[in-house]
Amino acid sequence: MDIEILGALAVQENGVSITPTAPKPRQVLALLALHADRVVSVSDLIEELWGTTPPRSARTTLQTYVLQLRELIAVALDRDGHGGPQAADGTCARRTAKEVLVTMPSGYLLASGGGASDVRTFERLSGMGYRAMDAGDFPGAARQLREALALWTGTAFADVQTGEQLDMEIKRLEENRLCALDQRIEADLRLGRHRELLAELTVLVNRYRTHESLHGQFMLALYRSGRRGEALEVYQRLRATLVRDLGLEPSAGLQRMQRSILTASPEPAPVAAGTAKERLVPTS
Repeated sequence: MDIEILGALAVQENGVSITPTAPKPRQVLALLALHADRVVSVSDLIEELWGTTPPRSARTTLQTYVLQLRELIAVALDRDGHGGPQAADGTCARRTAKEVLVTMPSGYLLASGGGASDVRTFERLSGMGYRAMDAGDFPGAARQLREALALWTGTAFADVQTGEQLDMEIKRLEENRLCALDQRIEADLRLGRHRELLAELTVLVNRYRTHESLHGQFMLALYRSGRRGEALEVYQRLRATLVRDLGLEPSAGLQRMQRSILTASPEPAPVAAGTAKERLVPTS
């Protein structure tokens, strides 16, 4: 099974799409795919579909959605006459739809069969990037984190109707993406790629108006590019936004960077990655 959720939802079994077009079954598949090979409880699925006021027929309706998904899986499994790899005796080991979408005592489990998942690949590559950063391998970190971020084709579950469970997971995934992005930019700055980063950071600071780490990276890139005045303007805009929207002053690290730029220090101290993740407020 191949699973893609970092953008539009796409789930394939045996090379055939099993992604339904109807909103509610699609929502069920999205939550199961995100937690592939783990049990998703009936209560979590019901909360995702109907929030805190489910209908009296919620469990029965959920079972109907599961049956619809199994029908799609069965079609995919039957495409070429077998549903799995060869068994030890050389015969085809046929998987059934019930073995792919498994009923468990407390919920349901989508068995990936060892297939690809863009979320798991992202987590693996970004983890390698973080370890490379810790080891001082900035070229390796930039490469691994760039590969991880390239898996994103849009907002997670971009074409899925979402409830409370998926909304929470989308926020978690977006935070993980921003952490990887922050570290990739940091690696590029360590490699002296400040001019190449200017266009990207211009877009990012306009989207994430109170993200201090991104603003600090933008200030540093501008300063290194000989654009000291513009670096100071970035600080002033951020400060005005923080005070107006959150009633906060910039962090101590960012204030030190601004003072270093004012006094034309040889190299302003960078803002620590993630200094203001709690202040993350993207524009609409």
